[in-house]
Amino acid sequence: MDRVEDLGSTAAVGTPDEIARLWVPHRMVYVKDHHQPDHRDCPFCEAPSKTDEDALIVARGESAYVILNLFPYNTGHMLVCPYRHIGGYDEATPAEVAEIGALTQRAMRVAREVMGCDGFNLGMNQGEIAGAGIAAHLHQHIVPRWASDANFFPIIAKTKALPQLLGEVREKLATAWADPPDPAAAPDQP
Repeated sequence: MDRVEDLGSTAAVGTPDEIARLWVPHRMVYVKDHHQPDHRDCPFCEAPSKTDEDALIVARGESAYVILNLFPYNTGHMLVCPYRHIGGYDEATPAEVAEIGALTQRAMRVAREVMGCDGFNLGMNQGEIAGAGIAAHLHQHIVPRWASDANFFPIIAKTKALPQLLGEVREKLATAWADPPDPAAAPDQP
C-alpha cells in the first residue's frame, strides 16, 4: 500500500527539507517486470502502418510523427516519435532531432489553441531506469497542464479524470493541426 512519510527534521538520510514523500511501491512491479519490445512488436513502430484514427496519430512528418498517449497523464497528452526504432536521443540524426523539436513546438501551439491549456510538461525518459515505459523506442512527452489539474484522484482512487475520449481529442488536435499556422506565430512549422 502507498504511504506518505513525513521525513521533516528526523530524516535519517539526506538533508531535511520539510517535504513529505509519497512512496508508491506498486510501481516497482511495472519497473522490474516490464517487457521492452524490439522493433517487431513495438507499438511506436506499428502505429504508422495504421490509419491515423486507429492509431490515434495527430500528425505525420518526414522522420517523426505525433500520437496520443494511450495511457495519458492528462487530456491531450501527446508523444512525438521518430519512425526509426531507436532508444536514445543520442542515436537520433540531426534531421530527426530537428523534426522532433519542430513537431513538439507545433503540438504545443495546437494544444494551447484547441484546449486552452495553461502550460506543459515536456520530457524524454531515457532508459527503463529513468521511467521510460517503452525505453526501446524514443519518444518525447508533451503533457498539457491547467491550473486546476493538480489533484490526488489518481493516487487515492487509482482513477484519472479525463473529460474526453482519446478519439475525440485526436480529431480536435488533428483538425487544428491541418489548419495553416499563423505565419506571424513562428517560422518553419512542419
